[in-house]
Amino acid sequence: MKNIKRDLQSMIKSLKMLVEKAEKIEKQLDAAKQSHPLRSQNAPDKNASGNKKPHMTATDIILGIIKRQKKGIDTATLKKKTDFDTKTIRNVIFRLKKQGKIQSAKRGVYMAV
Repeated sequence: MKNIKRDLQSMIKSLKMLVEKAEKIEKQLDAAKQSHPLRSQNAPDKNASGNKKPHMTATDIILGIIKRQKKGIDTATLKKKTDFDTKTIRNVIFRLKKQGKIQSAKRGVYMAV
């Protein structure tokens, strides 16, 4: 019983120290916000900068690869070129076929329309 009481007191002391540290960090954050109020409000939007490439989706990547192949491409080759898992490739191919952007040349081989 004495051991449990001692452990609980130790935990309470540790929790109090953590609360004090959290309050200290909160004060530092408030001071930083007050010293640089314009920086947080007028920060440039990451998507608005012209230096970055637009994000390519798996559909865009696979469609681009299929369009470059004149005789068509199979799923195994797509898997090697993209490092996507088989399920992702199959889902993208299904979606592209449904949209009419690709067609099956033969079983497992796909060509751009």
